[in-house]
Amino acid sequence: MENSVSIVLIGIGGYGNTYLKKLLDESQQMKARIAGVVDIHPERSENYDRIVENNIPVFATIEEFYASNEAELAIISTPIHHHASQTCYALEHGSNVLCEKPMCASVEEANKIIEARNRTGKFVAIGFNWSYSPAVHTLKQDIMSGIFGKPKRMKTIVNWPRDEEYYKRNTWAGRLYSDEGDAILDSVANNATSHFLHHMFYLLGSKKDKSVRLHTVTAELYRANPIESFDTCAVTVTTEEDIEVMFYATHAVKDSLGPQFIYEFEQATLYSTKDENGNEVIARFQDGSEKVYPDSEKDHLQKLTTCIEATAKGNHDIPCGPEAALPHLLCITAMHESSKIIPFPETLIKRDEETNVTWVEGLNETLVQCYEKWCLPSEIAVDWAQGGETIDFRKNKINNGNQI
Repeated sequence: MENSVSIVLIGIGGYGNTYLKKLLDESQQMKARIAGVVDIHPERSENYDRIVENNIPVFATIEEFYASNEAELAIISTPIHHHASQTCYALEHGSNVLCEKPMCASVEEANKIIEARNRTGKFVAIGFNWSYSPAVHTLKQDIMSGIFGKPKRMKTIVNWPRDEEYYKRNTWAGRLYSDEGDAILDSVANNATSHFLHHMFYLLGSKKDKSVRLHTVTAELYRANPIESFDTCAVTVTTEEDIEVMFYATHAVKDSLGPQFIYEFEQATLYSTKDENGNEVIARFQDGSEKVYPDSEKDHLQKLTTCIEATAKGNHDIPCGPEAALPHLLCITAMHESSKIIPFPETLIKRDEETNVTWVEGLNETLVQCYEKWCLPSEIAVDWAQGGETIDFRKNKINNGNQI
């Protein structure tokens, strides 16, 4: 297709298949074309026959693709510990990059991404879905303009069950480090529910493409599943403006809840909700008036459209680049520094034989109680709870708003 943006898809398993299907179905409308696919097992894709039918070149490695091909945009949907090296490689070979969340697993890797982006003059977008939503941009603009008054505190809870197959779906799920020693830090907060932790940081950022800077992180990390990392967390974050951000998430429950959130401001409170029109956020002002914002999830692939358009126009108007994603990365690393991963008592761990979900008796109720009271499990004297150390970024001299 003439005037279409050439795209290489690096990783087509898991979420990468979502990009693949979207481009196979709508490439003409999106003014894009797939220049190649990179995957070590492309035949496992449910869309493999369509790849063959469309004569799309397939490569086992990113190096093989760039040896004889080029692409204006690279979409990276590979394991976390490959994000940084593959992002940098694509940048150095002339591609803009859309990298799936999380950006990477360490501050050092984030620095390498930022340096490579600055040196090559290309853009890097990190795929936190809601940060590309027009509805979110409207909400964020309203926050920045002060119509709600100053932000006071925010909280989110996401209790999403995950079964045994979730942790067996690949070789890195639930792991802290690869066999080679590379940081992965996969967890409930760094994968499935990471969007909603990042979202609070993003909304509090002072510009469209910025997130808030962090001051302290205090975490409690737990696990019920037989994994290296944690499947349950409760965390309190304070920002440099002393705004409190609380986050609760688990995969070790039977029933799904959330994401639910409450964002408190001086003159209004924002709630997550659903109505017959699919609206998701209602801002209720102190005078009783309300403002409604559309469902952000309707635009979950807006990030792809945004990156195609930015590539075609040659601009870098990316709302969620490395700097915007960095506070989430720093929060995750601080959570691991704050707390050991505490196994739940074996007497409380149950298994649903029908769903193959490992769950913890009373956990859902405990996290809901903590969410309602704005506190951590250790603060309500739960028997199994252990409080974590408070990590102070100022004492650690971490510049968490720009390149470190």
